[in-house]
Amino acid sequence: MQFATQSVILYIKGTPKPINTEVILMATKTANVTARIQPEIKEQAEAVLAQIGIPVSVLIDTLYRQIILTGGIPYSLSVPRIQTLDSMTPEQFDTMMQKGIDEAKAGIGFTVEEAFKKIREDI
Repeated sequence: MQFATQSVILYIKGTPKPINTEVILMATKTANVTARIQPEIKEQAEAVLAQIGIPVSVLIDTLYRQIILTGGIPYSLSVPRIQTLDSMTPEQFDTMMQKGIDEAKAGIGFTVEEAFKKIREDI
């Protein structure tokens, strides 16, 4: 990190003459980060940050510093493992389908409209 210095003259009460010295200036933050994200995601994240009193710029600065310190992303970027048709045996598939049929007959689950509404909310 580079620091700039500046010559200043200090007038200290009770001393006979001013002191000419240099002071270290804090590094200025002049770089910008621009990212396009969904407005709802931005609003929700900023609401959480506001609750804990952290400005977005401080969070981004902290994240960048952690990337530097750890040499990578400081948290796991993984997809939760869900079972797909390709990974199922025919018996597992039949069992899963039968469970769905039984739940539908018992009135357990969502209507088509409710299911699509939930999917839209989770996107």
